[in-house]
Amino acid sequence: MTNLRDTVDLVSWRREVHDLYAAVRAAPSPAAGHAVWVERRSALFATHPASARQDAQRLRHAPYDPAYRFEVALGEAEPREWSVPTGTDGVVPFVRVGRVDLPGLGALDVWWLASYGGGLFLPLRDATAGTTTYGAGRYLLDTVKGADLGRMPDGAWVVDLNFAYNPSCAYDPAWACPLAPAGNRLEAPVPVGELTPDAA
Repeated sequence: MTNLRDTVDLVSWRREVHDLYAAVRAAPSPAAGHAVWVERRSALFATHPASARQDAQRLRHAPYDPAYRFEVALGEAEPREWSVPTGTDGVVPFVRVGRVDLPGLGALDVWWLASYGGGLFLPLRDATAGTTTYGAGRYLLDTVKGADLGRMPDGAWVVDLNFAYNPSCAYDPAWACPLAPAGNRLEAPVPVGELTPDAA
């Protein structure tokens, strides 16, 4: 951050995101949680001073489809390091801690942010990238920043692709974002979640 105002705005944004995902987890159904997510995320994007929004961009979301919601175990995976150079935060280190298998779609690596704060990170890129969704992929979980769909009582992780969202660099090239590596790419299309932005 370059000044106090930007710092305070970013803290506010992250607090709002944490609160948003708490509301999603508390919703009476996944579809209801998705409606809350779409409404509040769209409002944040449109009005918050820390938003990556440029000009007249507006968020667009596909309708909720329960076929893309999974409750899955976090399976074992050989540890692997992944370092992401950024223009603002230096080199951001990740370590692969597991994989999730999404029936009918494939498997995705789950990463641990191996720096201050920690947190699970689950990016993905699918066959819609560059057509109806951001070409470099989207994020699903980023728990250090509050994007956390929770776990079930039996310990399964909620991996709901309807909540896939664009990284900030999809809207503003000033942001440097970790993008989906090879183990986070699906050959199948994922036609749900956040779509490319509307500039109207």
